[in-house]
Amino acid sequence: MSEKETTEVPVTKEPEKETTEVPVTEELAEEKKLTLEELKELFSKEKQKADDYEKKLKRTLADFQNLEKRTASEIESIVITKIDKLMLDFLQIYDDFVRAKQVFSKSDINTDGLDSILKNMDSLLAKYDVFPIDALGEIFDPKLHEAISITEDPTLEENTITKEIRKGYISHNRAVRPTLVEISKKSKSEQLSE
Repeated sequence: MSEKETTEVPVTKEPEKETTEVPVTEELAEEKKLTLEELKELFSKEKQKADDYEKKLKRTLADFQNLEKRTASEIESIVITKIDKLMLDFLQIYDDFVRAKQVFSKSDINTDGLDSILKNMDSLLAKYDVFPIDALGEIFDPKLHEAISITEDPTLEENTITKEIRKGYISHNRAVRPTLVEISKKSKSEQLSE
């Protein structure tokens, strides 16, 4: 080899070592200086915050559940009210069919077709939990009956229903349409003697 020719040896650099040490900052330095009492106090404050958040969450959940129940109840009430209104309209038509059947029966006209229609109407009423109120001979109940006439009858107990003028119906344990009735009253002299 000549003097001019020199071989260059490649120089390799050592890879940089990753440091796992966290750089010391003022904040960290101050945290390291906290005493055990201060740590307990911080823990207590954070626990109180968590408890407060938990209480708020529970209240919010309870409010939501109450709203959900109230909304479901209101929707059910609206649906029942709408069905009741529809049933009231239907009952007027039903009454017309019953009256037509009575008139045709008195005139000796065949009512088989009307009987079939009335049977279907009765099935429809039962399907929607609408049932007739049995009133004749019962004691007057203002929730189920509407008195439109009074008759004196000393043999009957006061407020006994003596005549059913128009059939009433109940749905979901309340009157959709009250029964129009005539009720008994005792004469004033009999009321005084008791």
